[in-house]
Amino acid sequence: MSSIEGRSIVVTGGADGIGLACVEEFARQGANVTVGDLKRPPADREEGIAQLPGQVRFVTCDVTRSDDVKALADTAASTFGGIKSLFANAGIEGNGSVETCSEEDWDRVLAVNLKGIFLAGKHCVPHIRAAGGGSILNMASVSAFWGEPNTVAYNASKGAVLGLTRAMAMDHGPDNIRVNCLAPGFHDTGMVQRFFADLRGGDELIHRVNSLMAVRRIGRPEELARFAAFILSDENQYVTGAAMVLDGGMSAGYPWQE
Repeated sequence: MSSIEGRSIVVTGGADGIGLACVEEFARQGANVTVGDLKRPPADREEGIAQLPGQVRFVTCDVTRSDDVKALADTAASTFGGIKSLFANAGIEGNGSVETCSEEDWDRVLAVNLKGIFLAGKHCVPHIRAAGGGSILNMASVSAFWGEPNTVAYNASKGAVLGLTRAMAMDHGPDNIRVNCLAPGFHDTGMVQRFFADLRGGDELIHRVNSLMAVRRIGRPEELARFAAFILSDENQYVTGAAMVLDGGMSAGYPWQE
């Protein structure tokens, strides 16, 4: 029996990429998932989700709007009898240096990647507390620890998520709520594929990126999803305020071998 079976989990940004992989894994393990996103998953993936043990409900939600996020949390609580876990995953990329990034792009990236997590916590924490405690997982990035060129808004947002996670862990530990964040490196998602396409490096670029990893490949979303399920579960009772780096060893050391 999975330790998240029957658990009510809220996921933001769950219509594609890592978020969708996590929705599928949570439902596969029998959790009841309420997904907030502006779009729906591809039809074939949604049909597959309907066959899984857990129930999944999709709610249209703009994570930058407090009313939308409150409605998402209230829907989860009323549909599935409360909320035990939150995976605040919604995020977008952003390009440019401080000179070239527009104020509009800066505001948009910070609104989704940081304010969206703040609002998810604001509206889900009361329900998790009412359920006797639970767990929260925020989406950061290895970019929280080191800078990348021409991604100033994205880097700033992910560094701030790390600080927000630690503050939430301190505030809500007495409520029996654990708060951690994921810091993934490259995973095979639409966002990463768009990043590679913008760089126009072809197979040579993919080889160079893979060579950065100790395991010599980028990650698979389903690998991260299984880890996320464990972190949110009752199997994990003593880890809070932590950033879990999942980067295939990219940040472990200099890649001396190609």
